[in-house]
Amino acid sequence: MGIGYSRREMMICTASRYLEDGKTVVTGTGDSCMAAVLAWKTAAPNLVILFETCGVAPAFPDTAISAGDSRTFFRGVPDGSMYEMITTCARGMVDYAILQGAQIDKYGNINSTSVGDYYKPRIRFTGSGCSNDLGSLCWKTIILAEHGKSRFTEKVNFITTPGYLNGPDAREDAGLPPGTGPYRVITDLAVFCFSENTEILTIESLHPDVNVEKVREETECDLIVPEFIRRTEPPSPFELRVLREEVDPLCSSMGR
Repeated sequence: MGIGYSRREMMICTASRYLEDGKTVVTGTGDSCMAAVLAWKTAAPNLVILFETCGVAPAFPDTAISAGDSRTFFRGVPDGSMYEMITTCARGMVDYAILQGAQIDKYGNINSTSVGDYYKPRIRFTGSGCSNDLGSLCWKTIILAEHGKSRFTEKVNFITTPGYLNGPDAREDAGLPPGTGPYRVITDLAVFCFSENTEILTIESLHPDVNVEKVREETECDLIVPEFIRRTEPPSPFELRVLREEVDPLCSSMGR
């Protein structure tokens, strides 16, 4: 992408900046985990990282490769169960969830179940895990995804994790906690928020060397393009060093 960093590193570094010091975040593995750990090792040392298998605030000897990896519990605070993690979210105690998905639509609904007809799918994925509960119950959901038309669809084939469903007030009408929902969608091209009036995907910032036309080309669903769009700050040398040398020193996730 830019000199000295990849689009994927751009996405991870950008996502890490949205996690505030002193907050709580529940994450899976891969890019979402690396974003959380990068935040913890840089600007948010008091960020509490949780996993769906209920590892809480582990010391991270190196990158976890699955939610049940022993590294998600290493020198952590408690060691509980998936049930305990879900109930912790239901009690309103988790600020952020970081999720990924195979399809995302203009309302931030996520599909990680199957593509095509549900009973005769073209592709079957692993399914929800805890992602339905996390996206339903955490206060803010950050979605990470590599950008492409096959991913940003007009309508997801299956709603694994509810976003704003079909527009304003739909989450509340469905019985989900008021004030929760998708917060940001961060891709390797741009950062998106959701329009306050319509809850539709809106470009917030464009990454370096990316223009609106490129985003439109890679997006099937409707999106809002404001008159003013800022530029995303590129990864700093410090962020890149920590990401490469401390977060993923063995390149087990980044695959460099």
